[in-house]
Amino acid sequence: MSDIGVTVKKSENFSEWYTEVVLKSGMVEYAPIKGCMILREQSYAIWEKIQEVFNRKIKQTGHKNVYFPMFIPESFLKKEAEHFEGFVPEVAWVTEGGSTKLEEKLAIRPTSETIIYATFSKWIRSWRDLPIKINQWCNIVRWETKATKPFLRTREFLWQEGHTAHVTYEEAEEEVMNILQEYKDIMENYLAIPVLVGVKTDGEKFAGALYTTTLETIMPDGKALQMGTSHHLGQNFAKVFNIKFIGEDEKDHRVWQTSWGISTRLIGALVMVHGDDRGLVLPPRVAPVQVVIVPITYKTADSAEILSKAHETFKKLKAKGFRVILDDRIEYTPGWKFNEWELKGVPIRIEIGPRDLKQMQVTLARRDTYHKTIVKMDEVVPATERLLEEIQNSIFAKAKQVLENRTTTVKNYAEFQKILKNRGGFVKAAWCSNPNCEEKIKEETGATIRLVPFEKEKCTKSCVYCGAKEGEMVYFARSY
Repeated sequence: MSDIGVTVKKSENFSEWYTEVVLKSGMVEYAPIKGCMILREQSYAIWEKIQEVFNRKIKQTGHKNVYFPMFIPESFLKKEAEHFEGFVPEVAWVTEGGSTKLEEKLAIRPTSETIIYATFSKWIRSWRDLPIKINQWCNIVRWETKATKPFLRTREFLWQEGHTAHVTYEEAEEEVMNILQEYKDIMENYLAIPVLVGVKTDGEKFAGALYTTTLETIMPDGKALQMGTSHHLGQNFAKVFNIKFIGEDEKDHRVWQTSWGISTRLIGALVMVHGDDRGLVLPPRVAPVQVVIVPITYKTADSAEILSKAHETFKKLKAKGFRVILDDRIEYTPGWKFNEWELKGVPIRIEIGPRDLKQMQVTLARRDTYHKTIVKMDEVVPATERLLEEIQNSIFAKAKQVLENRTTTVKNYAEFQKILKNRGGFVKAAWCSNPNCEEKIKEETGATIRLVPFEKEKCTKSCVYCGAKEGEMVYFARSY
């Protein structure tokens, strides 16, 4: 792979473009273990920002962070048959410790429901112990056998997983929906990625859940990406792990539970949705660096004065809380620096050259549109603040337009197949709720029902597959 920036156009070879961008921008490095990746400084800083925002949200609602072991006894997974069956193909097992064969195989955490709920059964005795609302930030291992792709499908990835236990079904349901809305806020207002929310079908829900709510969006290549999920687990795990409490009525009851999670997959979505042929385009609210100052001192007699003004501007922006750096390296030309910071997706570049010095001004260049604005030096702080907000809103609006353009409503199966083959994206169609129709469509087209929207549309159309008169509008798509 060439070292000179992005060599593949996003519109011509999306997959290769994505790989080039994540590697060359310094987001990831391939690990020496097949199917694994190294999160570099750039991507991990974005993940830290997501952690910061979500931690603030959940701590305000009484959730506490914890950490459980990454090793899960096989007997724990087997206790919940549906859950176990759903994860077995992806589980990595530990069978020996040193040179000693283990008495019981240990799974390397594919998800933590079983080990956490075995512990809940020890912690919960009375209604006074409820609700329990915990979360952990950790790594997950799922031994993918399909082709891997950085952030989107790797054998090890980072995520957060929340787990709660409640007195009533209604309390658990409220928790599911509250978390779903907090996820939506992060995705749309921080990552600038519009999402659709709804419920998974029984065939697509989380193994062992009563129902699964989901956040879905479309990538520029027309494939859907599941951005996060929030599950109502009902009392399934409570029954298996004997999680009971004595209620205010002095009788035994089982708890109602939820679990929910988002992962570093969000970073992959960020790259795909906003990136362009020059590299990353990062939303200001999560960008590790929001502003880079590049003094134009190459072969000029005013170098010392320009550098002085650059440092002065840096201090002003730093003092106001902007994430800003000053690139005063002398071994690279301004043009080389421009290309590097564009590749890394920094939202604003501030240029200060000889002409700017004479006019007591600076030039602000937007990463998303490449538009340049000239402002007086003493106005740089409010101008930067306004521009960052404009960029955040602009890239969200652009992504929302793509989502809308990539959503097509169809009336019959022939049209359904044609759209999937030639255009991709979300295909809205009526479905009769019969799992057989859902499975046949998946077998024949590779598309699954990504979500059943919460807001039911009036639908008198017949099922897109079987032609049954009664159907509800759902969103189909091929997916990552």
